[in-house]
Amino acid sequence: MTSSPADPFGAASERRVAALVADDRVHGLATATTAVATPTPPTRPTGGATVTEDRWSAAFWDAHYDTRPQIWSGDANAALVAEAADLPPGRALDVGCGEGGDAVWLAARGWRVDAVDVSPVAVERARAAVQRAGWADAVTLTAADLRSDPPAAGVYDLVNAQFLHLPPDVRRPLYAALADAVAPGGTLLLVLHHPRDLAAGIPRPPEPELFPDEHELAGALDPDRWEVLVTDARPRPVTLPDGSTVTGHDAVVRARRRA
Repeated sequence: MTSSPADPFGAASERRVAALVADDRVHGLATATTAVATPTPPTRPTGGATVTEDRWSAAFWDAHYDTRPQIWSGDANAALVAEAADLPPGRALDVGCGEGGDAVWLAARGWRVDAVDVSPVAVERARAAVQRAGWADAVTLTAADLRSDPPAAGVYDLVNAQFLHLPPDVRRPLYAALADAVAPGGTLLLVLHHPRDLAAGIPRPPEPELFPDEHELAGALDPDRWEVLVTDARPRPVTLPDGSTVTGHDAVVRARRRA
């Protein structure tokens, strides 16, 4: 599957994710997914299927990836390309690596990449993508839940976290841990769908608390430790389920950790 130039993340992929994560999601746990350890989270029927309430678990995202042999375009996220193209390569942490598009892009530019995703299915697809591209020696892939297993502090020249939407009580400590993982002089890049999208008719979960804007993201960074270089509500065209196109926005924050 490839994306259109106007929608580098893939409109169909966005619609599938929105359907899965929103209250009207239709996908349930597939029989081939990783089993959930007991005791299991509460479940509820949705659209004729049953899904776990933990929408950020390995089982939930394995179920999503099991719906298709490929979910994403395989290309790097546009904000990463825009913000990291001129950075000197070093060691990078790619958070929520999905099927490996960002990890491959970084490795091709000389980065050593630790790529992490909660979904083992996604990690295996990313591993295959990295091997096809010839960068297996440059990328280390790990299936891990960073909510309970945060990265080591102070070791990365770049921490890249794209579209990691979480409830505030989970997001704040996890994003603080991601910031702590950046080495002095390194870069933190945070990209999320913007809360403006909720009023634009774009299929997003109707939960505003999952969508901090760029000012909230930047405001969580201690100015004594961080130089915020970019706080942007970045527009891009998004194709809706009916085929029409509207302008969506991404909240983009790039900051450099002070030495």
